[in-house]
Amino acid sequence: MHKIWLIFAQTATICLAVLFVVSTLRPELLPWNMRNSIVTLKETAPIDADAHNHSSFSDAAKIAMPAVVNIFTSKKIKVSSHPLLNEPSFRHFFGDHFETQTRRTSSLGSGVIVSPEGYILTNHHVVEAADEIEIALADGRKATAHIIGSDPETDLAVIKVDMKELPVVIFGQSNQLKVGDVALAIGNPFGVGQTVTMGIISGLERTHLGINTFENFIQTDAAINPGNSGGALVDANGSLIGINTAIYSRTGGSLGIGFAIPVVVAKQIMEQIIQTGDVTRGWIGVEVQDLTKELAEALKRNNLSGALIAGVVKGGPADQAGIIPGDILVAVEDKATQNSSVMLNLIAALLPGKIAVVTIVRNQVEKSIRIKPGKRPKPILQDQHQDQDQEGPYTLN
Repeated sequence: MHKIWLIFAQTATICLAVLFVVSTLRPELLPWNMRNSIVTLKETAPIDADAHNHSSFSDAAKIAMPAVVNIFTSKKIKVSSHPLLNEPSFRHFFGDHFETQTRRTSSLGSGVIVSPEGYILTNHHVVEAADEIEIALADGRKATAHIIGSDPETDLAVIKVDMKELPVVIFGQSNQLKVGDVALAIGNPFGVGQTVTMGIISGLERTHLGINTFENFIQTDAAINPGNSGGALVDANGSLIGINTAIYSRTGGSLGIGFAIPVVVAKQIMEQIIQTGDVTRGWIGVEVQDLTKELAEALKRNNLSGALIAGVVKGGPADQAGIIPGDILVAVEDKATQNSSVMLNLIAALLPGKIAVVTIVRNQVEKSIRIKPGKRPKPILQDQHQDQDQEGPYTLN
C-alpha cells in the first residue's frame, strides 16, 4: 500500500511540474486558455486628416468630380407600323403612303462644366441629332441643356445650361504630360452613376486611328466604358487634361486602350464654338499621303519626313499657288510637317484669306511658296460614328 501511494505522489508531482512549465512557457496550449487567448494584429497608425496620403487620389477625384455631369439625350425617329413597310422593295411598289409611328430613343454620355456661365464641353457624337438634352450634376441637380455648337472633325461639342452656383473644372497642361503619369477617368459608364477609374498615360500624340479627321490623342489604360464619352480625364491633382472619346475594342468593353482629346486642343475648339458657334479652319485644296520607304526611294529622298501631295483641287488655293502632285510639303510657316497628320493640323491653323508661306521639295530642290488659304469646307457626314461602332475596332462611347 505504501508503495502505491509513493508511485501516485511521484506521478502527481511530475504532472504538476509539466503543467507549471507549459503554463509558464506556452500558456496558449492549455485548453482553458484557448478561447481567451489574445490575438496579436499589426495595424497602420491612424491617418492624420491634415497629412497628404500618397497612396490615394481621393483629393484629385474630390476636386474634379463635381464638375463632371451625366448627359442624357433622346431623339424621335419614325418607324413603320409593320415590319414589311421597312423593306425597300415593298416601299418601291407601294410608295410611302403608309402609316408610320414615332418612337423615342435615348443615349447616355458625360460632359465637363468649363465655366460658371453654364458651358459644358462634351463629344459631338454624344449630342448629335439629339432632340432633347438633359444633364445631371453630381449633387443631384438636373437641367435641360441646348447645343451651342459642335465640330464633327474633332468630335467636340459645347452645350449650355441656365443654372447658378455651378462647379467648374480646373484646366491642366496636357502639353506637359509624360508617359507614365497617373490619369483618372471620370464619367457615367453603363449608366451606373458617376465613376472614377485610374490608370496611367500610355502614349501621346496618337494619330492615324481613323476616329476623327483631326487626331492628336492621349492614350490611357484608365478604364473607359460606354457612357464615359465626353467625360473628364484628369491628372493626379484633379486638373482636366483630356476629354474621353473612344476605346480600342471589338466588343464595346474596355481593353485598357482608351483615347482622350488633349485639353489644349479642346480648349481652342471650345473657345471658337462659344464665340462664333462654329470652327473655322484653313484649307489649301490638296490630297496628301505619308511617305513610305518605297516612295522615298523613288523620289530620291533620304528620310520619310514631309507629306506627299497626291492630288490638287483644280482652282483651289494650292493649284493657284503652283503646287502640283508629286511635291513634298515639308513645312508650313517654318513649322516642319513630319507626316500628313501634322501637315493637316498646321494647314487648319492658318487664317483663311491671309497669305502664308509653305515649303515644298520638288525634284530634290526645296522651294518656298506663298499661298492664300481658303476656308475649309464642311465635311459631308454619313453617320460615320455608327459605321465605326459596327465595323471598326474603335468604339465611341
